[in-house]
Amino acid sequence: MTLAVRYTSARTLDTAPARTAPPGPGEVELAPAFVGICGTDLHIFHGDMDARVAAPAVLGHEMSGRVVRVGPDVEGWRPGDSVTVMPLRWDDTCPACRAGHQHVCQHLDFIGIDSPGAMQQRWTVPASTLIRLPDTLPLDRAALVEPTAVAVHDVGRAAVQDGEKAVVVGGGPVGVLIALVARSAGADVRIVELNAHRRLLAEELGLTSWNPADDDVPELVREWTGDAGADVAFEVSGAAGGVDTAVDVLGVRGRLCLVAIHPRPREVNLHRFFWRELTLVGARLYDRGDFERAVELVAEGTIPAERLISKVVPLTQAPAAFEALEGGGDVMKILVDCTDDTQGAAV
Repeated sequence: MTLAVRYTSARTLDTAPARTAPPGPGEVELAPAFVGICGTDLHIFHGDMDARVAAPAVLGHEMSGRVVRVGPDVEGWRPGDSVTVMPLRWDDTCPACRAGHQHVCQHLDFIGIDSPGAMQQRWTVPASTLIRLPDTLPLDRAALVEPTAVAVHDVGRAAVQDGEKAVVVGGGPVGVLIALVARSAGADVRIVELNAHRRLLAEELGLTSWNPADDDVPELVREWTGDAGADVAFEVSGAAGGVDTAVDVLGVRGRLCLVAIHPRPREVNLHRFFWRELTLVGARLYDRGDFERAVELVAEGTIPAERLISKVVPLTQAPAAFEALEGGGDVMKILVDCTDDTQGAAV
């Protein structure tokens, strides 16, 4: 018997014994090492996704760990291998899958939301979801591969090119990761963020940030671009004001990449889209290529994952960590340490 963090009802988590099914054909059993808490996990914690999440639900999809056991017919994996998981299970039969867009399958099982996630000491998943990690990559840093894969996908969807000017509206974990990935693609990047701690971290990472409460961001963009406007903007804030800013900073034929999940419909300045021939593109999740590129970026240090980790807490303290993240403040990314020496999990 092992332990798992479970969502039981709005604003209620517990740490309870859990029994993990042994790996069947095509499956592997993992010992999760570190699991990141993300914005989606907070939405679940608040009760906002009760129509989708069946309680009690084991949370977590940003993870790193090691293989413990492999099931029948699994090849290429052995106990001790360092891995992360691309937490998507698709049906391969719906129109989206048949068109080659499995990551937005119309019947997608997002593991950690629609089915049990990684915030437990043992976890059985399809071998097809595994992504290999370099042995030299520390597993705490590797827990940031999944959100980095989100950023890689976003930058790809926005088709960021070398020399372009990009504005990232929202400087939380994903916003900073997008800025770093866009910079690695050759873009000149600015971050728009209200929170002083997040702006300071961005500056320490060599990124320029603006405070929309004090700065006239569209005017700063005009000065920065010689009145041309930005080539691309990423809306990562999830706020109505963030949408306005992302639209206002774009130049002629600029691209707006919508990253944040907005809880309600927003008003959008469609006249601006008409007048400047703007393009809006959605970005959701990732594919295997995004994950493999994310592993490279984290392993080579282009993504300074250790700088984004604010705190690591043991699994039994995960419920308190969710409450700490609600306050924002000086917290960026909290990891849950799922290791358990008594179970023989090597990390």
